[in-house]
Amino acid sequence: MAAINRDPLTAPHRTRNDALLALAWAGLATVTALLGDQALRPDALGWTLLLAAHVPLVWRRRSPVPVLLAVMVCIAPYHALENNHAAPIFTTMVVLYTVAATGTVRRTLLTGTTVLGATLLLNALTNPDGTAELLRISGWVFAFLFCGIDVRYYRQFVAAIVERAERAERTREEEARRRVAEERLRIARDLHDLLAHSITLIGVQTSVAAHVLAADPERLDRETVAKSLDDIAETCRTARGELRTTLDVLREQGPADQARGPLPGLDGVPDLVETARLAGARVESAIRVREAPPAVGAAAYRIVQEALTNVVRHAGPKPAVRVELFEEQGALWVRVADDGHCVAADPQSAGYGLVGMRERARSVGGTLDAGPRGEGGFEVRAVLPTGTDRGAER
Repeated sequence: MAAINRDPLTAPHRTRNDALLALAWAGLATVTALLGDQALRPDALGWTLLLAAHVPLVWRRRSPVPVLLAVMVCIAPYHALENNHAAPIFTTMVVLYTVAATGTVRRTLLTGTTVLGATLLLNALTNPDGTAELLRISGWVFAFLFCGIDVRYYRQFVAAIVERAERAERTREEEARRRVAEERLRIARDLHDLLAHSITLIGVQTSVAAHVLAADPERLDRETVAKSLDDIAETCRTARGELRTTLDVLREQGPADQARGPLPGLDGVPDLVETARLAGARVESAIRVREAPPAVGAAAYRIVQEALTNVVRHAGPKPAVRVELFEEQGALWVRVADDGHCVAADPQSAGYGLVGMRERARSVGGTLDAGPRGEGGFEVRAVLPTGTDRGAER
């Protein structure tokens, strides 16, 4: 089956194999001529023509039609001289099969018609009464031609299956690479959001504790220092838990979605607001939506987290911030605006924060705009489709 499936024009060692085939077929033809009718045993010229007809078989795959013509040039006078007619049959049929298996159907039919016409003409001249012989020769010619055509179509079918399988494998590899790239980008965003948020809060809380310790050592506010240290410890525990979840994704051998754990959602936004307040920001929140698809809720959570982190980091001392989340026209609208310094508008200071927020919005088919406000401060606006249009339902 491997030999049949393989393209004969690209098969390895084809010239060597065809040379061995020519020797085998020449030996078989010699035995057939010797064991046949003694009256039809070839003479010296007949033996020369018979053996010479096998020489072109060495190049039958490289040039099938010229090889067929060369064989016919030797076989035609061999039959005309009334030598053993059965001896060269094997060679003729191998050449006919090769022409059919390596060429088009049109070429095969044209070649078969030409060979059969020449055979019928030669048989009519040498054996006018041999009707049975004529039918036998015609049957063998058609049988080997159709056998070659069937093998050719079978090889094309196998090649199409192999090509389809290779294309599917390439598609799977490309999809796997795309998924890996998406997962790496997601992990990078998660690590940025987690570490930037946590480190910023720890820095602010540490500054508060340091300020309290240095402001008036004689009247040390132990309660405020203890609260700042407790807040730092709580922030570290939260960051450690989220970091462990992210690292579990990297270690997990199965699908990443199974190792990711529950996604943060809209129910975590009030905690972000409270954390920003503990860091010194004066935050007002208006959350007028209770639920959203998990991916949309997670994107909104991370956008609010990064926006509040930027406010705490860049907007100056005790900035006023307003966080709004509401649903309108089949989309979740997120707005975080502050009245502080517009440092986040500077790409050099913004780092990957704004880029990450835009990527999160695009990951759920949404959009995000961020920039300075006309009355001062900075504003982040995101529109995240939820797939439901309640206005249309009403």
